[in-house]
Amino acid sequence: MNLLSLCWKPFGQHDGERLDQIGVIGAANFVGREGRDGLLWYRDIGRYATGDFSLAVVQANLVLEDQFQIESGQFGTFVGVYDGHGGPEAARYVCDNMFNHLQATLAEVGGVVTADTIQRAFLQTEEGFTARVSESWSTRPNMATVGSCCLVGVIFQRTLFVANLGDSRVVLGKKVGNTGGIAAIQLSTEHNANFEDVRQELKELHPNDPQIVVLKHGVWRVKGIIQVSRSIGDVYMKHAQYNREPINAKFRLPEPMDMPIMSATPTIISHQLQANDSFLIFASDGLWEHLSNEKAVDIVHNHPRAGSAKRLVKAALQEAARKREMRYSDLRKIDKKKYMVYSRKRR
Repeated sequence: MNLLSLCWKPFGQHDGERLDQIGVIGAANFVGREGRDGLLWYRDIGRYATGDFSLAVVQANLVLEDQFQIESGQFGTFVGVYDGHGGPEAARYVCDNMFNHLQATLAEVGGVVTADTIQRAFLQTEEGFTARVSESWSTRPNMATVGSCCLVGVIFQRTLFVANLGDSRVVLGKKVGNTGGIAAIQLSTEHNANFEDVRQELKELHPNDPQIVVLKHGVWRVKGIIQVSRSIGDVYMKHAQYNREPINAKFRLPEPMDMPIMSATPTIISHQLQANDSFLIFASDGLWEHLSNEKAVDIVHNHPRAGSAKRLVKAALQEAARKREMRYSDLRKIDKKKYMVYSRKRR
């Protein structure tokens, strides 16, 4: 099957770097073009253990906060999209450690991937980043306010496991019989307070806190601060000892924290891959803010495989420009050192 990995936001791209230096790409065979189009970087196509993949990234913030990862091993293929917020440290830490933790766990259990082995890797990554925050508390206390959404896909034999924290998403393009049609099937669960079920979950976990979710400027936020309810990092929302001075006052809660508010426990699903499962789209929330699942799947399905990620990101950019009554050509001219007007900030 084809593996399509992309992200709407950047993955640590700097001038002069290649896409394989933005995150981590294992032993892949790149056969397509790599290029840049304004704020957009892309890899048209590459060959991998389970098929093909395409990458595209675009800068949306002043500080480059995100990472991606594609790896392979005896177990199969690993894909990660790490959408950072508050700074790049959490996403970089996840990119450096999540896969290694999974490999170590698999070595202990005979190489069999299960939901439990993936969850253990998430827990170890969370514990490791929390330890790093503790070590740097005296010199860099605001590390406690840095976090990352974390979307991981693991293909083991003919099973796809998807684990998610936050609001990134993976969508499957599935062929419909012999009709030539394609269906869009979302395979991930999102943790964003703008979803009613997430707000209900938070209210049930914190029945004595009427301010556990707050509507600010038309956007629901956990404690009026952050949209996502699960992440790696954001330890100021998980451990009371880090929700105090000297972190920025806007992150300090007015009342004592008697239990964690945010969680690092991923939602994990498994999907048995079928012959009519055509491709997967992994992307952070910025893409899905502007493209529906169906629109994204149609774009991939109705064009050549090479350049799929680039087409998706350009389509999202064009939609973002339309909403702001701008032209796509105007977006291409924006200085990458400035915040882009269509970037949705989490805080």
